Amino acid sequence: MEYSHSDAELIEQPIGYWAWAAYKAVVTRIRGALAEKGTTQPQWWVLAQVARADRIKNRAEVSETLSGYLDAGEAVLAEEIDATIAHGWITEDAEGRLSLTPAGKDFFDEVALLQRELWAERHAGVSDEEYLTTLKVLQRFIHNTGGHAWHH
Repeated sequence: MEYSHSDAELIEQPIGYWAWAAYKAVVTRIRGALAEKGTTQPQWWVLAQVARADRIKNRAEVSETLSGYLDAGEAVLAEEIDATIAHGWITEDAEGRLSLTPAGKDFFDEVALLQRELWAERHAGVSDEEYLTTLKVLQRFIHNTGGHAWHH
C-alpha cells in the first residue's frame, strides 16, 4: 500500500482527521452494503441484539445498549426497532419483549455473512496485533481527551 505521506510527515498528521476519515470510509461502505440488502445499519444492530441475545430482551434494553452507537439516540432507535418489526424480522409482545421471527433468522444469517465479508475486506493486510494496537491507541486518545466510549 502507498501511504499519503512519509513516516516523518505522518507523525505530524492530526489523529482527529484520520479517525474521522476512517470512520467515514468504513461506515459508508457498511451502510452501502446493507442498503443493497434492504436494511440500515441501525436495523442491523437491532436485529443482531435480538438474534444474539442469551435471553429475550425488551425494547428498552435493546435501545439502551445501542443508544450510544454513532450517536443514534433513542428516537432513531425507536424508529429502527419499528422498522425491523414492519419488515417482519422481529416481533414485539405486550411487554415490549422482542423476538426473532423465522424470516428474521434467515435475514440475520444472510446479513451476518455479509458483515463477516466486510470485516475481512477491512482487515485485509492488517494483523490482529496491529488491529489491537490501533484500538488501544484510539482508546487512549479518548481517555486522554476526557471522552468516554464503550461498545458491547
